[in-house]
Amino acid sequence: MIAGKRVLAVISARGGSKGVPRKNIREVGGKPLIAWSIEEAKKSRYIDKLILSSEDEEIIQVAQEWGCDVPFVRPVELAQDNTPGVEPVLHAVKELPGFDYVVLLQPTSPLRAFSDIDKCLETCLRMNSPACVSVTVPDKSPYWMYTLRDSKLSPLLNANICEFRQELPIVHVLNGAVYIAKVSWFVENRTFLHEKTVACEMPKIRSIDIDDDLDLEFFRFLITRGVLKKILNYSSR
Repeated sequence: MIAGKRVLAVISARGGSKGVPRKNIREVGGKPLIAWSIEEAKKSRYIDKLILSSEDEEIIQVAQEWGCDVPFVRPVELAQDNTPGVEPVLHAVKELPGFDYVVLLQPTSPLRAFSDIDKCLETCLRMNSPACVSVTVPDKSPYWMYTLRDSKLSPLLNANICEFRQELPIVHVLNGAVYIAKVSWFVENRTFLHEKTVACEMPKIRSIDIDDDLDLEFFRFLITRGVLKKILNYSSR
């Protein structure tokens, strides 16, 4: 609970991952990928209830083993390749009424710390905004990006190209780690992204997003090299 408001956190994990098959329960660092999100969410000062939304029996069993509540099985029609990411969250708040805020946590962001979740909630309330999302600084600036047509370069952005990286405007990108919204507003607008949405910045090192096998191997590399402890210690400062 934050400022007297009840908070529901939803870990959304379907079984039909294409990039990395069964990625949500693949073992990384001695535990399934989804466990990293469950453990950090349970440390939050503000989350009143943490649940899993999934249609997959194996994912449900693993989540329960790691202490995540599974109050329902997600309808199969909400677990398709073309299902918008907000649909399982809308289903969850309908199944579990009585919460003021909903937090979406994707298991593909394993280095998201509980402090990142709490900071996003605090930002949402401090800014008096109906929604807040986590962002980070991208590796590559869009000011150095082009589209190609017949092998000809065309700048993605209509702006003067800076020769030096230090002169480029600072930009941010969604990192997929934390999405927050007031439940009533979210149900009405059916999105986390709106002109009224505010952002909360996360460091790049905690913004890892597991989309393919290379991402998974990089995550494993951080663990085996002993870097992970430093990252998590940093997040608690």
